[in-house]
Amino acid sequence: MSAKNYLFAFGIGVTAGAAIALLYAPQTGARTRKQLRRSVADAGDYLEDAGDYLKAQAEHLSDEAQKAIQRARGQVDQAVEKAGDAVHSAIKTAQSLV
Repeated sequence: MSAKNYLFAFGIGVTAGAAIALLYAPQTGARTRKQLRRSVADAGDYLEDAGDYLKAQAEHLSDEAQKAIQRARGQVDQAVEKAGDAVHSAIKTAQSLV
């Protein structure tokens, strides 16, 4: 069985369990509906907050990645410049020997 099938079966089980729990709940339907509405609203707020947090983290990671790229680019430029200087020095030394 694939992971998708397991998740689907799990979702069906959760839904069935929730439905049975609601049917056997000791409180009135109006109170249960009010409680469900409040829970759904709280879940929506939580998901919105989580989304905002994830967005902020993604922006932070993007900024850090850009900084790392700039540092790496600077180091590569320095290495290329040093290599160029070494080659230029080697050419002058070779020309002086000839």
